[in-house]
Amino acid sequence: MDQRDKPRFAADSMLGTLAKWLRVMGYDALYFQRGEDVELERIALREGRTLLTRDGEIVKRGTCPSILIRSDQLPQQLREVIAELRLKWESKVFTRCLVCNLPLVQTEKEKVKNRVPPYVYHTQKRFMICPGCRRIYWPGTHWQRMTERLREIVGGGL
Repeated sequence: MDQRDKPRFAADSMLGTLAKWLRVMGYDALYFQRGEDVELERIALREGRTLLTRDGEIVKRGTCPSILIRSDQLPQQLREVIAELRLKWESKVFTRCLVCNLPLVQTEKEKVKNRVPPYVYHTQKRFMICPGCRRIYWPGTHWQRMTERLREIVGGGL
């Protein structure tokens, strides 16, 4: 497997939206709403994660692999990470929970019948569930809009 398929991330408190969109792309991206820099660096190093930060001092210390995110706008932030690591994403989109970051598991349609709106149940064939928070995902219009937005941001199959 190509190394560009494997990177794992830890995003600091200023990069929650970036972490979410990396999850949309299928990457393991922890998000730390709070915490000391030293603690974030320790977790990133211990778990083999690249720390994404807007704090230049963390990057200067060099205690763990890190990327300084210069932009405060999501489209450019994603481009920065993709360019730095030459990430691939199209085959991995929507394979992780956007909330708790766990890999999604395919589930039988019948098992979600009482947990999704009737219209969704009748019009969709494929459902995934998060084994942690139990959220259900399906390739509906929201999924399509997010995929289109990703393509606009990153330019197709980067």
